[in-house]
Amino acid sequence: MARAAVESGRGGSKRFCSFKRITVMVCCVNTLAALLVLRSYYSSFFSASWSRVSSDPFSVDQAKRTEESIQIRREAEPVELVKAVRKLTKEFSREAKRGFKLPRSLKQKLVYEILHSLQSVNNTNLTEQRGFAAELWRVEKLEEVKKATHTKSNSSIPYQEAKMLKRALESKWPILMEEIGLWTPADVVNSEHNDKPENEQEPEEIIPGRPLPPECHAEPHTDYDGTAVRWGLTHHKESAADCCQACLDQAKRAKPGQMKCNIWVYCPSEYGCYSPDIYKHKHQECWLKQVKYD
Repeated sequence: MARAAVESGRGGSKRFCSFKRITVMVCCVNTLAALLVLRSYYSSFFSASWSRVSSDPFSVDQAKRTEESIQIRREAEPVELVKAVRKLTKEFSREAKRGFKLPRSLKQKLVYEILHSLQSVNNTNLTEQRGFAAELWRVEKLEEVKKATHTKSNSSIPYQEAKMLKRALESKWPILMEEIGLWTPADVVNSEHNDKPENEQEPEEIIPGRPLPPECHAEPHTDYDGTAVRWGLTHHKESAADCCQACLDQAKRAKPGQMKCNIWVYCPSEYGCYSPDIYKHKHQECWLKQVKYD
């Protein structure tokens, strides 16, 4: 009984050891398979990337050209001009921060002097005369101020005031005019280009139709009051000559005591003509009128 128990114990341990070995072997096989799968995946990924790079033969050349173009652009950049612009920008900003201010008493003094110089301006061509008078005062005042800055003594203008006025009259004259309320509008010159030949009538002055006889006494753009012998609302003619002839014929046919036409009005424009009365003269309307002269 004891031997059998011992043998059975040995057999169980052998079976346990064999099961452990099988488990270890399976794990090793799985690990090896996983490594092989990872290796194949990474190798395929790098091979695809390399194939894309190698399939584009111009990528390296294009990169080189891009670098060259960037280098050329940097070399062609106007460095000195950029520096000068930045320097001027800083100076202008400092000038703006510093501002331009004159004492109020000095401004009032300048206003009185300018108004005194403008009193000599006549009424003809007022804008031009005012601008000329103000500019003449500025030039004369600037000469006086320059002399005061060169000779500190024997001058009616204090030195500090002369320095401010010199700067104001030389480079800040528009700002000074704005501050003291002096404004002169710029002259606007409108030049009309006329390429029309000489002795040529304006288009609206050309009366269409056959020529008018001398007895018609045609005068464009005129209209008269008076009593209508025949209304243009119902009396149309093809031309001004026909309208004039109708007036002459009516005057000849009129009996004693009847109204006679002595004024005729014809509208040759398609857009209508001016009329001093309530009726609008339309195209080709012929008005026969009688005007009594004193």
